[in-house]
Amino acid sequence: MRYLLFILFGYLCGSVLNGYLLPLWIKHVDVTENSPDHNPGAANVFLYAGIPLGVLVILLELAKGAVPVYWATRVLDVRALPFALVLAAPVLGHACPFWCPHGGGKAIAVSFGALLGLLPEFHPLALLVFFYLLFSLIIRIQPHFFRSIITYLCFAAAALYFVPGPVLPLGCLLIAVIVIGAHLARYQGERPWIATRLFHHGR
Repeated sequence: MRYLLFILFGYLCGSVLNGYLLPLWIKHVDVTENSPDHNPGAANVFLYAGIPLGVLVILLELAKGAVPVYWATRVLDVRALPFALVLAAPVLGHACPFWCPHGGGKAIAVSFGALLGLLPEFHPLALLVFFYLLFSLIIRIQPHFFRSIITYLCFAAAALYFVPGPVLPLGCLLIAVIVIGAHLARYQGERPWIATRLFHHGR
């Protein structure tokens, strides 16, 4: 029962779409209407509602993932199989909020927040940060759709190998599936290209 309560709590936290609600309330800007991808995420808040509000949204998105997971690590056994669902619940809430099941976000920031809540267990967060930076700064995969897909595929595969125990790797896999699914739901026919300091290649 405790696991179920924390799953529900994490899902409800994730369902609060700060990137949609705050710009609408504070600046009367609907980022889902103004942006091409209709995503209620922090990137669109930066573009259409300004830097200060964008920073606030990022912090709140991280917090809504970190707080329920961190609290759960203090109450529940992280080695128990249901904890994988606890870890993924805030991400699912953001991608598929109960009050707007087809209007959720891509769940990037909240996935970082959920992994942040596992600290001092740092392996999952370190892996996601590594692949995100790798494909953003060194092997630059564009557009964002393909970068995110590749990042989370590599993150899930690496988590299965490097993250200790069966439960946290499963939670990481669930997070990756949710984020990839959220991106696929918003695919707009973009074509990928890759660039590094050594070469530039378009397809």
